Amino acid sequence: MRQLGRCTVMFELIVAGFIMAVGLAIAGTGTYFYQWVIGQQAMLRYDGKTVLHMFGNLFMSFVCGPFIMLQLGWKQEDDGTLSIGSVLVSALVAFGWSFLTGLFFLGTYFAIVH
Repeated sequence: MRQLGRCTVMFELIVAGFIMAVGLAIAGTGTYFYQWVIGQQAMLRYDGKTVLHMFGNLFMSFVCGPFIMLQLGWKQEDDGTLSIGSVLVSALVAFGWSFLTGLFFLGTYFAIVH
């Protein structure tokens, strides 16, 4: 009985890691695709010339947000060093956010397939 509980916990951790990996892969792919097609750097924003542009930027920020947050955490300070606090906070936010992004896309995928 005790071994079965460990297997269940390990399976849940692997599934959570898989969901985060899918979310981060979609975020990275979406970021580079957006920059290639639109021709401008992807940023976290919600402004736009029209309501359609605003919702497009908001959706892009949701999908590409985890990858953008990881990039923001690696910005150097004025003296050329990295702030450990900035790196850790951005990684925590990015991986949590990539779990939500992965959950959204995997949920949509499984809803369509099944």
